[in-house]
Amino acid sequence: MSNPTATSTPAASTTIGQAAGPGSEATVREIAQQPDVWREASANIAAQRTDIDAFLAPLLSQSDLRIVLTGAGTSAFVGDIAAPALSRLLGRRIDAVATTDIVSNPRESFAEDVPTLLVSFARSGNSPESSAATVLADQVLTDVSHLILTCNEDGNLFTDHQGRTHSKVVLMPRRSNDEGFAMTSSFTSMLLSSLLILGGANDDAVAALSAAATQIIDCRQPEIRALAEAGYERIVYIGSGPLTGLARESALKVLELTAGAIVTYYDSSLGFRHGPKAVLDETTLALVYVSSDPYTREYDLDIIAELRAALTPERVVAISSLPLPAADGHSWILSDLEGLDDAFLAVGYIVIAQLLGLSFSLTLGATPDNPFPGGTVNRVVKGVHIHPLSASAGTLTNAS
Repeated sequence: MSNPTATSTPAASTTIGQAAGPGSEATVREIAQQPDVWREASANIAAQRTDIDAFLAPLLSQSDLRIVLTGAGTSAFVGDIAAPALSRLLGRRIDAVATTDIVSNPRESFAEDVPTLLVSFARSGNSPESSAATVLADQVLTDVSHLILTCNEDGNLFTDHQGRTHSKVVLMPRRSNDEGFAMTSSFTSMLLSSLLILGGANDDAVAALSAAATQIIDCRQPEIRALAEAGYERIVYIGSGPLTGLARESALKVLELTAGAIVTYYDSSLGFRHGPKAVLDETTLALVYVSSDPYTREYDLDIIAELRAALTPERVVAISSLPLPAADGHSWILSDLEGLDDAFLAVGYIVIAQLLGLSFSLTLGATPDNPFPGGTVNRVVKGVHIHPLSASAGTLTNAS
């Protein structure tokens, strides 16, 4: 793919919105604005770098520090993508544990009472588990600090931690506090910001991602709409390492935006053969995110070939930053992203899944901004009661 010409957010929004109707305006806008929001997020972090480093440096100097990335739903998937990449980059232990797991099982999630940095991701910061996870960490652990990445300065998570001695709050650009049902620019802003905060500044990556996303929006939409109009009833996303977390988020985007009308599944390139392959049928579309790691990439290419043999080539889309071996089927090469690690690739790759979810939603006559008008599923989760943790809760005893 060649480098795109400069494109403003309003023009990109118009491009996406050509086939959109009422009830999709927010989702369309929030997908289109991402290249601009990423540049803003990067600039904001650069402006705060001295304060951020002053907070992190004493923590990272501890060899036994455990870093836990947490969030709920899409926010949890930020950690699933970032953790393996940052673990390798920093050469230290980094775990992704959802707030939903921390809140229901805090003593298992924090079984080791070691110095811990809890990195919390939240669009609104008002989901009950968001604040509860930080409270439980304070209750269970002797030494815990909090890094909060959120899109909402009015949210509970922001207000609970702003100004606390052992907390650092980094606010995402205001526009990233998505109004649409599905998290789009909030997800990518928090993912990119986590990589820049913990992994270091990377202006080249931000520029490459912005260029690639603009080109996807400008050039790939006819193909994406054609897939949405082809009558598929199931979609499978495959990725390895950090891209497994991306596959999970991609599957959720279609499931959310179509209100469950399209069945979705995700797995790793090697894991898919171990039973989940049974999901394939004549109505299945498969998308494979190809790793930039030469070793991992071999396994991705193997599953692409296997899927094309099982489904027919036209029902398999391979998405890569590098050229792929000549083969039948769809191969979408995002050459602007060549040389980036997989966690950064995820920031660009997800735009395709966001547009695919939007296109499927519109094709089915749904309203992407609110796919569940009856309120059975909510933008900010409801109905969760946080139970107090007693001193003896979760304590194991030996039977006599």
